[in-house]
Amino acid sequence: MRRAALVLLLCAAPAAGAEPTRGTITVPADGAKSAVVERFRFEAEYKGEYQFAPRFDLRHSGVSVHGLVFPSPVKSDIAENNTVYAEYFVPQGREKEKLPAVIVLDIMQGNQLIARGEAMWLAQNGVAALVVVLPHYNERRAPNSKVKLVSTDLVRTFDGLRQGVLDCRCAAAWLAARPEVDPEKLGMVGTSLGSFLTALTSANEPRIKNVCMILGGGGLVDAYYEHPKAKPVTEWIDLLGGKNFVKKLIAPFDPITYAAQLKGKNLLLIAARNDEIVPAKAAEQLWEATGKPRIVWLDAGHVTAAYYTMTMMRELRDHVRK
Repeated sequence: MRRAALVLLLCAAPAAGAEPTRGTITVPADGAKSAVVERFRFEAEYKGEYQFAPRFDLRHSGVSVHGLVFPSPVKSDIAENNTVYAEYFVPQGREKEKLPAVIVLDIMQGNQLIARGEAMWLAQNGVAALVVVLPHYNERRAPNSKVKLVSTDLVRTFDGLRQGVLDCRCAAAWLAARPEVDPEKLGMVGTSLGSFLTALTSANEPRIKNVCMILGGGGLVDAYYEHPKAKPVTEWIDLLGGKNFVKKLIAPFDPITYAAQLKGKNLLLIAARNDEIVPAKAAEQLWEATGKPRIVWLDAGHVTAAYYTMTMMRELRDHVRK
């Protein structure tokens, strides 16, 4: 997938003509009786000015790529992190149609190659795709900063995850307002770390209907606690107060907490039977808790799942176009 993404970029031509445009993303406040949990609500209406600019046309693929920038609804203590960056992959020549559209989130490495590859494939197959950069990645990281989205600094990690969810809710509002997008066919696709943010966002964003989580899961403490490679982590868990205490601590950011909300979505899980990073047990637990939706099992590990790239891509395409 990485090689394919690089080849596509090398074949790209700068987009000609249009100047950057500006507009306003508006997300209404979530009421007290909203189905959105308090942690991920907009307590007041969000209005942020976005800038949308053509970047390049991809030769022979029929896809155009645009850059989107808008202010994060959450203000962290790092200035660079308070601006959201995204890339919009859209089929050419179909501006007058109403296309399905998805937000795409990357893996923990975060260089966006996997997310861009997925977005490129989807756009070639008639699905508009917006790759959103998560907090503390790429342009959102201060020079020489060592701050990461996920770290042992739990307060910053939880704040960053919340910010990522609210950023994606703004992105969903932007997508829903696009003239070429069918607002009734919005979705999310996330791989590995991105799958966890996809679960949290889609469970708390009514606009999102089609959801695909790749190499993710839920019930994380239970899934990891007995894992052979997790002994250093379980020792840390025991020091913090034990398994049940840690389960309560991370519950707001564990996808299984939102199983009831996810049941109402068109959900697809793709999991690896020999996953050495996210145990297969985590996928099984989330699958059962969400009503046993369609799940595709790969005879692979977390990294070697890449051998099944085209299998996953076809599943993504068919799922989000429903």
